Amino acid sequence: MLTIEKVDCLCSKCRHAFMRMNGEICDICGRPFAGLEPSHRQGRLCADCVRWQEDDEWKDVLTKNRSVYMYNEWMKEVVALWKFRGDYAIVQAFQEEFCREFYRHFDHTFLIVPIPLSAERLYERGFNQAKALAELLALPIHDILTRHHLEKQSKKSRRERLRTENVFQFSGKTSLQGKRIVLIDDIYTTGTTLRHAAKVLRQAGATDISSFTLIRS
Repeated sequence: MLTIEKVDCLCSKCRHAFMRMNGEICDICGRPFAGLEPSHRQGRLCADCVRWQEDDEWKDVLTKNRSVYMYNEWMKEVVALWKFRGDYAIVQAFQEEFCREFYRHFDHTFLIVPIPLSAERLYERGFNQAKALAELLALPIHDILTRHHLEKQSKKSRRERLRTENVFQFSGKTSLQGKRIVLIDDIYTTGTTLRHAAKVLRQAGATDISSFTLIRS
């Protein structure tokens, strides 16, 4: 049987510049343990996730995060082109590995919920990168979160992010009782944004909320 091999939109040099996640990782956030100082690890968790779990407000709010790539200089350039210079088509370069990795950890029974942008940020950027990634999965997408505009989270420290009011609201479009959800976003940095979104969904009745991101910073 003849098949037509899918042509990669990237040259081999660019493709191999991406750093795939591999090796032992934190059970919750998916952070690789390779190269991590021993003091930053406690058993099967990294020190950051231990802190999250010790905080009664945030304990078990996010079941787990899994990511496809590590953040390196090449990925930094690609993300800048994609998110900040409006090159939407770049998302196609991630499709095969994004889908493959998703089905290693999740399945079609999870509700797919992309992290939304505020109306202001969406107007400024022209597209929502999290929704663009979610669309690669070819599964139903549930736009059940809205977000109001605040200063960019990337400019804030972890403590400042935790103090920030929750920018997300549940739309109430569908019942979440007993549902399992996967939040989709482009990058996991501190996990604060994802946990704020997960907290809103848990309050609406969801029982298991994980996240799947393209990149682990």
